[in-house]
Amino acid sequence: MRQPAHFDLLSPCSPESLFSSKHREKVSRAVLHYFGLLAISSTISFGPTTRAGAQPVAAEVPASVDSAAADALGTSAATQPLTSVGTPAIVEQPRSFGHVLGDVLTQRIRLEQAGRTLEPTAPPAADRVGLWLERRPAQIETDGEGQRWLAIDYQIVNAPRALMSVPLPALTIATNSGVTLAVPAWPISIGPLTPQAVFGQGELQALRPDRPVAALPTVNLQRQFFAALTVLGVVLLAWLGWWAWRNAREAHRLPFARAWQELRHLARTHRDQPLPAIPGAWLAMHRAFNATAGRVVHQAGLPRLLAEAPHLRPLAERLEDFYRQSAARFFADRPAAPYELLELCRELRQAEQRHAR
Repeated sequence: MRQPAHFDLLSPCSPESLFSSKHREKVSRAVLHYFGLLAISSTISFGPTTRAGAQPVAAEVPASVDSAAADALGTSAATQPLTSVGTPAIVEQPRSFGHVLGDVLTQRIRLEQAGRTLEPTAPPAADRVGLWLERRPAQIETDGEGQRWLAIDYQIVNAPRALMSVPLPALTIATNSGVTLAVPAWPISIGPLTPQAVFGQGELQALRPDRPVAALPTVNLQRQFFAALTVLGVVLLAWLGWWAWRNAREAHRLPFARAWQELRHLARTHRDQPLPAIPGAWLAMHRAFNATAGRVVHQAGLPRLLAEAPHLRPLAERLEDFYRQSAARFFADRPAAPYELLELCRELRQAEQRHAR
């Protein structure tokens, strides 16, 4: 591999080759290289002079400097200006430390320059910014002093394995007045969610045992439960009292309800004979029919009774059979056939209760 010119000067050479044409060419190239580097370094150190109010001018690189010298500086000196573009903006930067995955950082840029209110024409678009950040849509906010700010949110979307520094990107924001605001990069630190290794001492272990669930306080729940039970008991007692009062009132007011009470009393007091064989049971039923119609009812008067008491019509056949059995019981010489007198009275009582309600 061929060595650079300045290393060739230090290499051993004979007195005969000292003034050879090849050696003179090496010396001249090294001298040009040295002066080119010197000119560029002086330009970077001091920069071009500008007049008051004039715009900065990009530095010019002497034509005698070749591309190898420019590459040695790490930039293309022939095409890149050495001064920043845009007016420095007033920026409220987020906190630089203590951030982890999911945190949202807000960068606020003041929309004012030399007393003029600025309006951004093209705010930064919402997009993924590198491996660690995602930019959200920018919003314009107004603080308590009436100053307008361009708020840009960045969310951390990745977690490193160790603490590291990540910069918020530099921005240039164009405005409608022609002023371009320059926002510098801002470094932040992002920490890992968990360490790579645990300490292994005391309770600082990789896994912790299941934590027992603490019992919830139930004193208020018990009070509410017993209060609800008390209210329920009062309601049930009230309902039972109303039901008993209603039945007692109907037992004294409705004709067949009174007959039902009489028949049950006769059945308890005359256990040695069936209920249809007791004359008082048939008389109690006749009194109920008479009270319902408001007059004495015979078998021939059943159609009128059914017309005046339509709630008894579903039992019309049973009523005709009752009057036939009653006539046989009181006026015929043959004994009466078995008859479900108590069952008929129960059905008549239910029918009049439904009608009364």
